[in-house]
Amino acid sequence: MTYKTILVHIDDTSRSPSRIQLAAQLAMKQDAHLLAIADTGVSRFIYQDGNINGVDPSLLSHLEYLRERATQNVVDFKIQAAKLGVTSFSSEITQDDACGGIGLRARYCDLVIVGQTNPDEASPAVMDDFPEYMILNSGRPVLIIPYAGDFNQPGKRPLIAWDGSRAATRAITDAIPLLRTADLVNVAIVNPKGDTHGEQPGADIAAYLARHGIKLDVSVHNTKLNTGNALLSLASDLNSDLMVMGGYGHSRFREMIMGGATRTILESMTIPTLMSH
Repeated sequence: MTYKTILVHIDDTSRSPSRIQLAAQLAMKQDAHLLAIADTGVSRFIYQDGNINGVDPSLLSHLEYLRERATQNVVDFKIQAAKLGVTSFSSEITQDDACGGIGLRARYCDLVIVGQTNPDEASPAVMDDFPEYMILNSGRPVLIIPYAGDFNQPGKRPLIAWDGSRAATRAITDAIPLLRTADLVNVAIVNPKGDTHGEQPGADIAAYLARHGIKLDVSVHNTKLNTGNALLSLASDLNSDLMVMGGYGHSRFREMIMGGATRTILESMTIPTLMSH
């Protein structure tokens, strides 16, 4: 089991080149095709203006600027991918925003790579809830890269957040191509409940992963910290370079009102995080 098509979101933010580099490394390691998509965001501005024909000269000028930006993003990607030695890659430009353009194209890929929302670097084609949208709507595992820090080939020391949920199960299964090449996988169970994990928390998931040839260690953590902060602290203690977890295990509305591990990680992540829903 490997990824055969990896999609990476590209734009003109400062983190796009590092996101491309990470995606390229994974693509070469997995012998996968790398697809880069740039979104103009044109459709969003047309609909907001109410002028589908685009006859307003100022609007036309702005839309042309957005298209030029996306075109340059693609040019930069091609140059970088070739320099990095990627043998199979392609690129596309959509006239939609990132949610619409990449959300649709993701259904034909095995892994989607996007950036964490950076409040200090907004993009006209990317909504603030872009990572959340992809987790909930793409139907694919989403690898989210923090907007701060350097990450070189993550996956040697992954940390799995296991809570026995459907979303966590999906995330672990989706991450198997990465987990199988890890030096050691740490499976963390935070404040386990007996009705979910049984008499020996972690035993069943450990057996499942071991059958895939994955080297792992299971630990149980009873703490007063909320789950998200407990995981961030543990990732630091273990020097983890990748986190794997389910996204929005409860309803999204409940997560937004109450916080939740997903929301905490998306806002405060320190390492690349693979989420599935």
